[in-house]
Amino acid sequence: MPRPLGELEDAVMTRVWEWNRPVTVREVLEDLRQDRSIAYTTVMTVLDNLHQKGWVRREQEGRAYRYEAVSTRAAYAAALMNDAWSESDNPAAALVAFFGMMSAEQTEALRDALRVTALDGSRESREPPPGPEESPSQR
Repeated sequence: MPRPLGELEDAVMTRVWEWNRPVTVREVLEDLRQDRSIAYTTVMTVLDNLHQKGWVRREQEGRAYRYEAVSTRAAYAAALMNDAWSESDNPAAALVAFFGMMSAEQTEALRDALRVTALDGSRESREPPPGPEESPSQR
């Protein structure tokens, strides 16, 4: 279960996701400094923490590292939504409330996503296999 990123972790990961390439601490630092005063060692520590948490992988280049995202922001958001939904004692009511908060644009994006998942057959692939007392013909 992924924990939500902290404010600074999110600011760093936003750059890593947007740039979509291996980045150095210095590159992230220079971009962050446009919005805030921050030390090199702080950015280095945040990227090291993100590496230890499994959000980024790193490769040594000389005496420094280049960091690259392990997954996408979309995958992160999906995991957070799934975790929040699974925590509900009434998942159907949680979905209804969530859908009620959606903008028209978000609702259209949801419709598009449902069409895509229906077209590629992934709904059937997510169906659990029959249990020991249930054969496919008993479904």
